[in-house]
Amino acid sequence: QVQLVESGGGLVQTGGSLRLSCTASGRTDRGYAMGWFRQAPGKDREFVAAISWTGGNTQYGDSVKGRFTISRDSAKNTVYLQMTSLKTEDTAVYYCGVDTDRTVVSITWWESAIRHRSWGQGTQVTVSS
Repeated sequence: QVQLVESGGGLVQTGGSLRLSCTASGRTDRGYAMGWFRQAPGKDREFVAAISWTGGNTQYGDSVKGRFTISRDSAKNTVYLQMTSLKTEDTAVYYCGVDTDRTVVSITWWESAIRHRSWGQGTQVTVSS
């Protein structure tokens, strides 16, 4: 199994930026797509972004398009989420995930998997006004 550890969360004002990191351990000897999702208090989990093994293909949720950028360093088994122009609506616990069955991004798989799966403890992002 693959274990993921998220970091980089914190408190930031509206309009600010923050970069999250997620490092994988365990079975990381083969390629796989990775991504991010989030959950705000009292809300359902929401897909944020995903990236292919090569980094050439990405997918973003509608609410973060143009503001967030996902990237990865496969050699370090790490995926990043650069968040800019943050809004209070972005306040949530951010989790990363891994699709061990494929190297490409499958939006269908991600939207289904995040409903009931957790790979790590998540990292809190709080945006103040």
